[in-house]
Amino acid sequence: MAPSLEAVKVAKKFGTFTAVSDLNLKIQGTKCVGFLGPNGAGKTTTMKMFTGLISASSGSALINGVDVAKDKKAALASCATLIETPEIYPSLTPYEAMSMLCEIRGVPREERNKRIDDALGRVKMQEWERKKVGSFSKGMKQRVNVASTLLSDPEVIILDEPSTGLDPRGMSEVRDIVKSLGNRLVFMSSHLLAEVTEVCQEVAMIDHGKLLVYDTIENITSKFAGGSGEVQVAFARPLDVTAGSAISNIDGVTSFTRNGDRQIVLKFNPAVVSQEILFHRIAALKVGALSFHSTSGLEDAYLSLIKETL
Repeated sequence: MAPSLEAVKVAKKFGTFTAVSDLNLKIQGTKCVGFLGPNGAGKTTTMKMFTGLISASSGSALINGVDVAKDKKAALASCATLIETPEIYPSLTPYEAMSMLCEIRGVPREERNKRIDDALGRVKMQEWERKKVGSFSKGMKQRVNVASTLLSDPEVIILDEPSTGLDPRGMSEVRDIVKSLGNRLVFMSSHLLAEVTEVCQEVAMIDHGKLLVYDTIENITSKFAGGSGEVQVAFARPLDVTAGSAISNIDGVTSFTRNGDRQIVLKFNPAVVSQEILFHRIAALKVGALSFHSTSGLEDAYLSLIKETL
């Protein structure tokens, strides 16, 4: 059965303040879903209800069909979480910290060494496994934190702003790790729209405790970003006039802008050509395309949707 997360009319009140209001959201399958919204929108509160850190005032939060409130152990058996920024005892090594977690989670003793080696290998921290965490950078600590979510080989991983506070290198490292988790359901909150565009296939957007939209990034961009998408394309060699003309004449391309001699920004109509097909048509021209990524589309959609709730 495909992994799943589901909120059924979930609400959370703190006194008279409603943090989450009648949230209905069902996510199913192996993919990465971004969870977006401004500060105070209810993202972390929702994730804490999914993980049993706080109880819902009403409604049900389910992981793989199991209600977290009714059977927390069963619901979380196939789920791993990284909420906010947990600290690791500075006097411990990654190996010692991971061994402690293995014991807490009931990983069989004979499997622990392999599980730890595999998890640290996924985040490229094996050479540091016997060094004390107190000497690590924020990025290194976060890589160990992410590794800890892999110890039990979970089907579902919940990450709350995993790159917060990291420098650009650390952010890139965490993004690469998340992208490598393609055989799981990853639910990841973030304020970095470029990061979400790079690693996620779908987005759920929340504001004032209410779900605004849940769909693929492409569909959200098409519906809420003024009917246009935007991508940046980089090339291995200067783009000549003929190649530039061929790209600008691709059906669905509405705007062609040079950003130096080896980079262009294209706007396109998603109703005419999808981002995937646009990528393949540019690659088919064999003009040395090196990279292709979305730019402002999700940001435009985000601002459009959030503005409606102000």
